[in-house]
Amino acid sequence: MSQIIADIGRRVLDRQALDRATILSLVQAATEQPYELMHWAWQIRQQRFGRDVAFCSIIPGKLGGCGEDCKWCAQSASHAAEPTAPQITSFADIEHAAKAAAEHHAGCFCIVNSGRKPTAGDVQSVASTAQALYKNIDGGQMCVSASLGELTPDHARQLAAAGVKRYNHNLETSRRHYAKMVTSHTYDDRLAALRNAQQAGMQLCCGGIFGMGETWDDRIDLALTLRDEVKPVVTTMNFLHPIPGTPLENTAPLPPLEILSIIAVFRFILPQVDLKICGGRGVNLRDLQSWIFYAGATSCLVGQYLTTSGRGVPDDIRMAGDLGLRVVQELPSPDWA
Repeated sequence: MSQIIADIGRRVLDRQALDRATILSLVQAATEQPYELMHWAWQIRQQRFGRDVAFCSIIPGKLGGCGEDCKWCAQSASHAAEPTAPQITSFADIEHAAKAAAEHHAGCFCIVNSGRKPTAGDVQSVASTAQALYKNIDGGQMCVSASLGELTPDHARQLAAAGVKRYNHNLETSRRHYAKMVTSHTYDDRLAALRNAQQAGMQLCCGGIFGMGETWDDRIDLALTLRDEVKPVVTTMNFLHPIPGTPLENTAPLPPLEILSIIAVFRFILPQVDLKICGGRGVNLRDLQSWIFYAGATSCLVGQYLTTSGRGVPDDIRMAGDLGLRVVQELPSPDWA
């Protein structure tokens, strides 16, 4: 099994794209040799990114009250006993959070709104906020990104013109498994939104959630869709943190070594993409959080998340330093960017 992983690792280092059959053999070998898998994932990561890592921070611009029925999400009104209106974050609070993110070396700051799609007012508000943040913070060096749901082409162009550099819209899982998790919109709706953002000139930040009952086939399908169709600059990797009141509240957590193997397999499939570890990192990985980078990750979300808490930013800064990693403002983009 070690030889199989090593042979596939060398192919990736030689810049060969892996086909599905090869990836399946990699996964099979990895179940017996997870440490060997991570060893080669580190080699692949180091070839493209060296010892550099990046931090990202997010803030909810609009929180809760979402009309969609995503089974994992605590913001869905479908799962609330008494649905409430969304909470709107003031510009002053957003600016304060962005300044704190810059002080903590976060190279990207993302404004995240709940809901399927933004209104014209939502788009104008985020566009104006982005322009103000570029003017007032960190000499305009921080990347301002947005995650507002499904964008029309006009709304995408408006955000891009305001300087929103990157757009986050996750596919979450494979097309096959997605229909089991969401019924209020489709996989094609998500792909259309990504195309609109990309055609407007924004980079894509797109990934998924793991631990929702998906199979390895689902994970591979997601990775191949990202590589062959979406072509993101950043792939976000979240690991389910079951929230009481949601349909997935009793889902058993993934074992830490399986999480690390998922990260490593994605590094093999997406060798040139920034793999960003986001929600569920602390609660699922526990003492193995620092291993994400050895498994192939290149960035992580720091500070507070949306409906769950992250650990203290100083802890993450110290973690990177203890590992001999260098926190940078921006990582190299893939060839397709």
